[in-house]
Amino acid sequence: MNEKQVAELFIEQQVLQPSQAEDVLNEANVNGKTMVQAMVDGGFVDESGFYRTIAEALGAEYVDLGEKEIAPAILKLIPSGLARLHRALPIGLSGNTLRVALADPLDPRAAEDLRFALGKDVDVVVARTEQIDNRIKEHYGTDTSSMEEVLKQLGEAGELLQIRGDETAAAVEAEANATPIIRFVDLILYQAIQDRASDIHFEPFENEFKIRYRVDGALYEMSPPPRHLALPVISRVKVMANMNIAERRLPQDGRIQKNIAGRHVDLRVSTLPTQFGESVVLRVLDRSTVNLDLEMLGLPEYVHNYILEIINRPNGIFIATGPTGSGKTTTLYSCLRKINTIDSKLLTAEEPVEYDLDGIVQVPVNEAIGLTFARALRAFLRQDPDRIMIGETRDLETAQIAIQASLTGHLVFTTLHTNDAPGAITRLIDMGVE
Repeated sequence: MNEKQVAELFIEQQVLQPSQAEDVLNEANVNGKTMVQAMVDGGFVDESGFYRTIAEALGAEYVDLGEKEIAPAILKLIPSGLARLHRALPIGLSGNTLRVALADPLDPRAAEDLRFALGKDVDVVVARTEQIDNRIKEHYGTDTSSMEEVLKQLGEAGELLQIRGDETAAAVEAEANATPIIRFVDLILYQAIQDRASDIHFEPFENEFKIRYRVDGALYEMSPPPRHLALPVISRVKVMANMNIAERRLPQDGRIQKNIAGRHVDLRVSTLPTQFGESVVLRVLDRSTVNLDLEMLGLPEYVHNYILEIINRPNGIFIATGPTGSGKTTTLYSCLRKINTIDSKLLTAEEPVEYDLDGIVQVPVNEAIGLTFARALRAFLRQDPDRIMIGETRDLETAQIAIQASLTGHLVFTTLHTNDAPGAITRLIDMGVE
């Protein structure tokens, strides 16, 4: 639970004075305690009273899970991966309303995510966090047990040096290829894929090393490993992506192709030098989870019919807009797949090629050697194409050539990073398109 949020709640409930809340927050931060431990140790409330106060503030019910029996049929209503991800325990069902004990009842996103994923109303109840976590482990098992074993092995075996900035590249590579580190990174990737994460973040800070997953647009943090593992773990990712592990001063991009949990997964890797080491983000492209069928995208009927009409026109430009991860590329791929017929020549320029489509000529853009979107697009116009897809319109040159192509007998597909469709016009004008 968010510590400041908890403190404010207890001030509102008149359990704490503002000065006492500051003392509790300080105790929690300095000594690494949870808010419940800090408040119990301070004599402000007992453990049961802590959770009862939160339940009262939220207008929710407090449930003691100690002796509560939960029917197996109820437990099956939340998949194990979802239960572990949100630390959510189903305890009852009434009509279409599922009663769920959340480890963090103050986080509205968890209830909303469960509501969306399960297609049921969710009634949040409050219970002791420890009881919820123990019941989840008991009923759903844990994917992290092997991860805990690896962390224990890393801590006890003494295989890893406390790597400092003056270590040689050879020493760093040796640590990155240590068996426990390889297994630890593989487990992180496995757990992320199992939880259907779209991105994996490795973030080193001064005193901690965070690993977070993005699932359905929201970031969730896994149990943080020891801070000294940051360099060998990040170096291991760079080794897998064929990056220069000795270069830690400049951003780098790479790609990992790997079979994870029986599925072929592409990972786009990006590094960014920060004050306390390199931040690394992996974009997950799991081809097995993407259905490139226009009918399966869940579009409203009028939108679906309009798109069908547009993509069958002989010329023009079709721009998919939206924020990162909203499905722009997936929408365009589905459109291309729909119009990919024997009598049409289709060309795409992408960075990188995310999904292989039979019968379509796909070109990976490589700016390092000068193969930009604009240069690829110019070459496309000499290849007698019927339809062209440009992965992303980033600059004026690309936009001008794309629009020119659309006016000279070609149907052009592209994407723009804007929040909504009307924003595309403003974005193109800002680029300088006339």
